Order: sequence, then C-alpha cells, then structure tokens
Amino acid sequence: MNKKKHLDDRFKNFGKISFTSVSKVNDFIGYLEKGKVMGTICKKCGRVFFPPRADCCICLSSDMKWFEVNGKGKLVTYSTLKFAPTGFEDDLPYSIALVDYGQYKVFGKISSTVPDKQLEVGMEMRVKSNQLSNGQLSYVFEKA
Repeated sequence: MNKKKHLDDRFKNFGKISFTSVSKVNDFIGYLEKGKVMGTICKKCGRVFFPPRADCCICLSSDMKWFEVNGKGKLVTYSTLKFAPTGFEDDLPYSIALVDYGQYKVFGKISSTVPDKQLEVGMEMRVKSNQLSNGQLSYVFEKA
C-alpha cells in the first residue's frame, strides 16, 4: 500500500510575509497558535536559542527541547522605522527592539499599543504571541 506523506507546511503562517513554508521548527507555529512564544535549548550542551533552532551550532546535536519565553526582559535597544522592506510599507512607522532575557535575547517588533515616546532603554518588556490582520502569526513586545 502506498501511503502519501503529509507535508508539514505550518511555517507559511509565520510573519507578515513568509519566505518558507517548511522548517525543522514548525512546532513554533503551533505554540504561537496557543499564545506561547517558544525557543529551544540543546539538551547536550545547554545552549539556548531564540529564534528556535532544531540543530545546535555549538555541539551539532539535534537533541533539542522547547522552552517558553516568558517573564520580563530588559529593552537593550530599539529603532523606529520610517522605511520598510517590501510588504511592510503599510505598517510604517513601526518600532523594532532587542530585549534581553538573560541567557538569550529576542529581536522583534514593538506592539503598536506602546507609543514611541514611552520607550526607554532598560525598561521591562514582555513578549507575546500576536495574530496579524492577514491571519498570519507573529509576536510583539509590550510593556511589562
């Protein structure tokens, strides 16, 4: 009997414009659907990754486990964009940031609910799952 394999193409649902539909970390999308932002940890050497990876670039192991990015992080830097790559022009202006969670840092977009005038390096922020107007999934930073 010839069984057809199902193609797991959930990653096509990530971000405003998805450049790939298949990834070794497709479960990232399943977690976003459940309201969780997740990274991975290498079980062999303990290296922490965000965005999540399926393979460790340090010890080359593929034995990874998921962890939830939660709690408060500190805003390291941010920038308000006045020009955007193709597909993001309608979002302008918007702000992006790097938030430090200690063992790892997360790069992403700041929620439009946080006015730029309230942003300060060192302020506490949280990351949360976010559904975009086009139905795609992503994540954003909000004030903690």
